[in-house]
Amino acid sequence: MKEEAKTKNDDVQAIDSKGQQSGKKRKKPKEVAIFGNYRNYYSYRIDQGLEEDPRIKVMKKEWFEGKNCLDIGCNSGLITITIAKKFGCRKILGIDIDSVLHFPARIEDSNWNLRRIVKMSERKKDPPPDNSKVTGTDGVTNLQDKTSVGISGDSPASHLFDIVSFKKDNFVQGWSTPADKLYDTILCLSVSKWIHLNWGDEGLITLFSKVWRLLQPGGVFILEPQPWKSYISNRQVSEVATTNYKNLEIFPERFQEILLDKIGFREIENLSSSLSGSKSGFNRPILALWK
Repeated sequence: MKEEAKTKNDDVQAIDSKGQQSGKKRKKPKEVAIFGNYRNYYSYRIDQGLEEDPRIKVMKKEWFEGKNCLDIGCNSGLITITIAKKFGCRKILGIDIDSVLHFPARIEDSNWNLRRIVKMSERKKDPPPDNSKVTGTDGVTNLQDKTSVGISGDSPASHLFDIVSFKKDNFVQGWSTPADKLYDTILCLSVSKWIHLNWGDEGLITLFSKVWRLLQPGGVFILEPQPWKSYISNRQVSEVATTNYKNLEIFPERFQEILLDKIGFREIENLSSSLSGSKSGFNRPILALWK
């Protein structure tokens, strides 16, 4: 009976010595994202008040317009969707390993964001009757706030459903494509550290090699690697990460050398010089590499 009573008490607010509720509630489970796909990640790293992720500003339309694109580690899909809208991809696939205990799946978040943005875009493109000016009973005209997300071009916003898709999978270990399936542009933004910590140096080389194989000749790989100090901060996110961290022999400052000399990329450009708007700690290099 004591155990049963204890279990019931765990589900209610605590009672103090005077018989009153103390206001203490059971804590919600803490998010542990061992692969780095934190919920609301974008709000952690982007200054408030910006209309779009500052990383988008360093990317060129020619890399995406009419192209088949892949976004590795898409999280909640906001970058994926923004690129499709702004640059007019032919197709873009966002892939995420999507494993965070006790929290909604990231791919569910991605598809929800896609539906939300399409709905808001179509509302703006074909707005309801203008009720922004409403005359109150006192005869005073009040202005109502109207906020929406636009979409460029003349195509209906619903075409985004044909352009953008999301898939749950492990790019390094499990995901495969037909031999003739190649991409013009592949993104990997703030993901390489998590692959490195979870699968070691071998996993990192697998990432780079697989991207190279999946790119069309002349295709571009956009990489945002995290600095070593970021590894130190996250080395204890799991036992696997702790073990791999101790055994790493490839460090971020060597990535460019490996990508050019070992993997086979022919050209590299650092896009970071014009990057601004990220919160402190997220001013990371963004590299464009051509096959």
